[in-house]
Amino acid sequence: MSENKKDTIESILNKFEITALNPMQERASKAIQSKSDVVLLSPTGTGKTLAFLLPLIERLDRECEEIQLLILVPSRELAQQIEQVARNMGSGFKVNAVYGGRSGSEDKIDLRHRPAILIGTPGRVADRIRRDRFPLEYINTLILDEFDKSLEIGFEKEMTEIIDALPNVKQRILTSATSETHIPRFVGLQKPTLINYVDKGESELTIKTLLSPEKDKLQSLEKALQFIGHKPGIIFCNFRDALDRVSDYLNDHNIQHEPYHGGMEQMDRERALIKFRNGTTRILLATDLAARGLDVPEIEFILHYHLPPHEKEFTHRNGRTARMNRDGVAYILHWEGEELPEYIQTIVADSLHVDELSKATQPAPTQWKTLYITGGRRDKISKGDVAGLFIKQGKVKNEQVGVIEIKQDVAYVGVHAEVAQKLIENTNNSRLKTKKVRISLI
Repeated sequence: MSENKKDTIESILNKFEITALNPMQERASKAIQSKSDVVLLSPTGTGKTLAFLLPLIERLDRECEEIQLLILVPSRELAQQIEQVARNMGSGFKVNAVYGGRSGSEDKIDLRHRPAILIGTPGRVADRIRRDRFPLEYINTLILDEFDKSLEIGFEKEMTEIIDALPNVKQRILTSATSETHIPRFVGLQKPTLINYVDKGESELTIKTLLSPEKDKLQSLEKALQFIGHKPGIIFCNFRDALDRVSDYLNDHNIQHEPYHGGMEQMDRERALIKFRNGTTRILLATDLAARGLDVPEIEFILHYHLPPHEKEFTHRNGRTARMNRDGVAYILHWEGEELPEYIQTIVADSLHVDELSKATQPAPTQWKTLYITGGRRDKISKGDVAGLFIKQGKVKNEQVGVIEIKQDVAYVGVHAEVAQKLIENTNNSRLKTKKVRISLI
């Protein structure tokens, strides 16, 4: 490796506060550098995005003004996540994501000046190719991230259409969090290098069954959360109506949480994840929409309010915790009069009765709040600009400003709860770069 490349990689890793690549990332990077087709299997949260972006960004041509790298993903959330990672790398290459729930006019504006890296859901990418007819011959690398999920959702037709339209793809990279997936022929893999880390790593998942004396498990859920204490985690429900009922109960009992399901508006889902990532809330109440692809760090527990019908989804849910080199706990909240699914019966798990659980204090409100800013990347606003405004004009300490997320037109900032109102009073209607912005609490 040349000194320049080594310095570039070190610079990018420093931005993510990573001292070195993990073994999976090292192997994936070498395989991708060899320009062979690659199938990368590794649990969610082990750093697959960085593993494929690092070697590919080095290969992009700075003189080319067309799309060179296309990344297809199953969900808008994963598209946004990869877009954010790619931007945070600070490579200087233009990156854009297109997906359902975003207006076509926004896509058209972003794609007028073509990005080097285009990320998108198969349906939206296929639609943009038909409508905009932009050059495809410069796309030499194709990534199908969480490709098995795209197939499950029913994107095979659109993926086939896109792949057939790409004349000069030299390398195909497929990723998944499971090893139990058939690779369809239309992908066109040529003697791929297989990298399988699904069953590797030193992380350990502990599974515990919490027995509820009542079929209606709401009170048992409350006792379970009191037992778990002040830890960040995800509660999974199978259906939206059940999730709404659980959410109402948690609200009535002052247990702070954020709902997350497919029936929510895109902005509300985005805000729920932002508040979860920055510590404003410790509990995400979700359907299986959240089981795949979303990189939400520091998850210490999963609680299955409902068990999924299949083992595969159970595994994906649990993949949110106990990531590589980390431990985690998956709780199964189970009515004692109900028979467990077959796939659970083979799992050795501690069994505890909720009435016998030690009572911790009710989860206290977090120390963080989230502020909303009416300006973003389109206004050339950076994280440094926001931090500078809050520290200098807002008159708060550096450690009172938490996670800053800059979106296309808006920004979100985690701040200490005790200074949130002070910050609004001191900075609302201030200028960030050239734009006068409004700042409010969400």
